[in-house]
Amino acid sequence: MTETQVTLVQLDNYGPWTTTPAPRPEPDLQALQSDFYADLARLYGAGEGYVFSARYDNVVAVTNGIDERTHRRIQETLSNRYPVTASVASATRERPAEALDAATRKLQKAGSAQAADRSEVLDTEPGGDAAEIAHFDVVDVTGQYTDTEGAYDTHLRVQRVGLELSTYLYEEHGALTFFVGGDNFIAVCPDLPRRAYQGALDAVADGAGVGLQVGVGSGETAIEGGMRAKEALEHCRETGTRIAGDLVAPNAD
Repeated sequence: MTETQVTLVQLDNYGPWTTTPAPRPEPDLQALQSDFYADLARLYGAGEGYVFSARYDNVVAVTNGIDERTHRRIQETLSNRYPVTASVASATRERPAEALDAATRKLQKAGSAQAADRSEVLDTEPGGDAAEIAHFDVVDVTGQYTDTEGAYDTHLRVQRVGLELSTYLYEEHGALTFFVGGDNFIAVCPDLPRRAYQGALDAVADGAGVGLQVGVGSGETAIEGGMRAKEALEHCRETGTRIAGDLVAPNAD
């Protein structure tokens, strides 16, 4: 049974800061948010973690094997680099969505995200023995869409894929799915059998009219599982297989 440690990093009092003493230019805010995400990707990546931008001021990380001391050090690094601080909470559950819900409640209990008196909350818990990572992409996105459709039409199509995929995996299996660029999506999942991934591919085909392929990998850390998922996805691309990788027994729940 996979138990994943999920961490929520949330900027403190960010909304009020963006308008104080006057509204700040949007390009400056976009640059700050991008830099914040990039720093977190590097800092948690050094500990074999994966980082996903949820809403830029809220960032979700898979942090198996990362201890409280490391979370604190990352938090302190952020406070030295940015004009706002970040609060951090983690939880470990079999279903990643439940872990994120638990981490979210910890920060909510500590105070509002826009409260001036909430600063650098740290509430983590040990755990996270394995991570199951599923790496999805669109079958022949270049030939079918990028080279034949308008750029914004392709953008909307990929957005629809993301909505169908993330909604299905979240509602059916408690997985967390994130867009990671191009036509790629990464889902953090509990142990799932092949039929669960086939269900996800079918949901996207029915809802968005797009074919997907997926590589699945498991490991003690997010990077270990993610690299195995990438290798499995390459097998799909080379062979035309739609699902490949570390899959639990077909009769599993």
